[in-house]
Amino acid sequence: MNRFKKVISLLTVLSMTASTFAFAACDSRPSIDGPDPNAEIEEGTPAPDIEGYNLLWHDEFDGDVMNENIWSYDPHEPGWTNNELQEYTTSTDNVFVKDGNLVLKAIKTEKDGKDYYTSGKVKTQNKEDFMYGKVVARAKVPEGQGLWPAIWMMPTDEGYYGQWPKCGEIDIMEVLGSDVTTAYGTVHYGEPHAEQQGIVTLDSGSFADDFHEYSVEWEPGEMRWYIDGELYLTVNDWFTAVSGEDEKPYPAPFNQTFFVQLNLAVGGTWPGNPDETTNFDNAEFLIDYVRVYQKDAYDTNVKKPEKVFREADETGNFIHNGDFSVEEPLDDDEDWTFLLFEGGEGSAEIKDNTMTVYSENCGTVEYSVQLVQPLLPMRKGHNYRITFDCWAEEERPLIVCISAPTAGWIRYFPDTRFVATTEPQTFTYEFTMKEKDDNNGRLEFNMGAKRSTATLHFKNVRVEEIDELTPKTEE
Repeated sequence: MNRFKKVISLLTVLSMTASTFAFAACDSRPSIDGPDPNAEIEEGTPAPDIEGYNLLWHDEFDGDVMNENIWSYDPHEPGWTNNELQEYTTSTDNVFVKDGNLVLKAIKTEKDGKDYYTSGKVKTQNKEDFMYGKVVARAKVPEGQGLWPAIWMMPTDEGYYGQWPKCGEIDIMEVLGSDVTTAYGTVHYGEPHAEQQGIVTLDSGSFADDFHEYSVEWEPGEMRWYIDGELYLTVNDWFTAVSGEDEKPYPAPFNQTFFVQLNLAVGGTWPGNPDETTNFDNAEFLIDYVRVYQKDAYDTNVKKPEKVFREADETGNFIHNGDFSVEEPLDDDEDWTFLLFEGGEGSAEIKDNTMTVYSENCGTVEYSVQLVQPLLPMRKGHNYRITFDCWAEEERPLIVCISAPTAGWIRYFPDTRFVATTEPQTFTYEFTMKEKDDNNGRLEFNMGAKRSTATLHFKNVRVEEIDELTPKTEE
């Protein structure tokens, strides 16, 4: 065994041209050679130094037009991805520089008698590609149903490990215009599709009120996401594979060059479509700067961490504090967590061995009001039983499931509707886990979008492994 760490120097990783990125064979790695790293960056507002890093490239958007030595327009027709409505254009109506900001503007028009939307998307592909580094961007998002701004990264050669999601994707920031108090950082990878996501919800104000700084530190064996300098997500256990084949050697697919892109989408499967409340006069995504830094060298001799699976307690229960004997905080991402999204309003508390959920607004989606516990061990081919007691101050429907937050949000136990009545009932469900092993199954109670704000109570929540499923009897 070589006792010296393998280290790759990245001072020479800057930009690549299309010709640089041509492959001699399908198993050859992309070249990361680029221009002289000591070449002078164009004059303008200087980017600040960051200890331990060298400035690789930056754009402060000081001029009057977009710098096409760094950025390219990325036009696409409506429906290009995610069922989005906008056409991405090369028009300066949709992409322009003003008052020290790059502006991506969504415009609502009419075509063939129907609403038609245009917007802006730009990228640095084949101009400022790099492998490993710290990306820092300061931006202000627009507010409005159906608006979806993003700062994200894709590989220069999307086909090297295979098309999305096998190629990998790094989302530095996404905000839904319908809920501008919440921002997301996400990494996508694998086949089957997997993702890991961090969420930041502001205690006051919104991401549309002012500029905020979004950043990611991408290293061979770890990625870290920050908002305004506060760490909120760390990921180190990704993978990728082609269906039916072994996984590629770690840290694939994130051991190739990526590029930065910025866009303002309209509509789509996640944010939903605009409605009469969406004000397109203010549908502008403002980017103050984008800066990319890099260390002198990175240790590439990294290994994927082994998965640690939670052990059941002495009663066989995988749920922590399932009897609600501990009055734990519900906003710390440990054990029980109470979450609100998309118009959901309410609170939860543990008292007298009972979890009580108070709803003021049930929101617009099923997960608008949500009680969850993650880190449940789910093993392929194993049988499980879910049990809990539940009642409400008046009849209220809700959903229980076990989801996969780091495996594309698939369901190990499907969304199952039940009705809480005014009398306590014990609910029992059994299932066989049929997917690949996952140490992060998540029990969810989803209480949103049901037109009810009745107070709910839970007791005696259990998820346990069983030898075999109870035979079903004919009714």
